[in-house]
Amino acid sequence: MGALTHESLVEYLIEEAYEVVDSIEAGAAGTDTADELRGELGDVLLQVVLHARLAEERGQFTFDDVARTITEKMVRRNPHVFRPEGSLQDSFPATVEEIVEKWDAVKKAEKPGRSDPFEGIPPHLPALALAQKSLERADRAKRAERSGGPERRCRPVAAAEVPDSEAALGDLLLAVVAGSRAKGFDAERALRAAVRRYQGRDGDATKREGSDAVP
Repeated sequence: MGALTHESLVEYLIEEAYEVVDSIEAGAAGTDTADELRGELGDVLLQVVLHARLAEERGQFTFDDVARTITEKMVRRNPHVFRPEGSLQDSFPATVEEIVEKWDAVKKAEKPGRSDPFEGIPPHLPALALAQKSLERADRAKRAERSGGPERRCRPVAAAEVPDSEAALGDLLLAVVAGSRAKGFDAERALRAAVRRYQGRDGDATKREGSDAVP
């Protein structure tokens, strides 16, 4: 086995994160997975420790730096929860909308030059997660615009009629994938391309079309 690098560890970080998801979903289905979840979270934490150790060996940062950075970020981005020195506020916003507004205001102050609502969304998210995140960002951008924020053009997406339960919705999505497969389409790639078009990044989709294809 070769020397460990950030790049060589990526597959394990992804695998361990999905195993946490599996454990959480099994618990939601009624199985007692507390011990399993504890172990899976430890596996993810190990990946963080390994990446921090590699960075420390290069003189970049340590695990303590990672912990301190996320602590500072949580305090800074959640003024509705924490005072500047890190202690808890005496009261909290009454609605989720107020929390989102405060969060967005802090992020805007941190990155005043950001005008693209989709900037910062990991482009390699699974297509469904990428679509949902993009639609959420567009919706938040529209709310900010109504509150006096800068105008951002996000074209509307016609919402399809969907079932009244997540289980039925899952069956519908599975049927869409089956129909796509029957026609020789790649549903993941098709949705990813649609999201790129929605984000106004058609050129990116064109550039990647060749590299995404499987011979």
